[in-house]
Amino acid sequence: MPDKRFKIENFTQLPSQSCPCGSAKRAFTSEPEKTATIHLVEISQNSRVHYHKRTTEIYYILEGSGQIELDTELFNVEPGMTVLIKPGCRHRAIGKLKILNIPVPAFDSNDEFFDSDII
Repeated sequence: MPDKRFKIENFTQLPSQSCPCGSAKRAFTSEPEKTATIHLVEISQNSRVHYHKRTTEIYYILEGSGQIELDTELFNVEPGMTVLIKPGCRHRAIGKLKILNIPVPAFDSNDEFFDSDII
């Protein structure tokens, strides 16, 4: 029987994982094509500035208030706003926020870089 061309996941049933900015529930991580994933992220601490070499991220702010730092510029964010973060853009979230993060292609922990990691 061929694989189905769709998949349904329920964030309420996904495990929460620690991440640099708090905790995240990640859906569609097992898809072999690695097209995209979607993460429900609870930002509970100021995250470290980081960037991706291949991944574009789309943030959709669901709850809370805070700021996002993009290539050293700070922007206030609030529910209903979206942010497109292209590869190479240094970024981090600041404040207490709940966001949807859509990485394209799918999240890959090997594509997360910190300037302090460069020697």
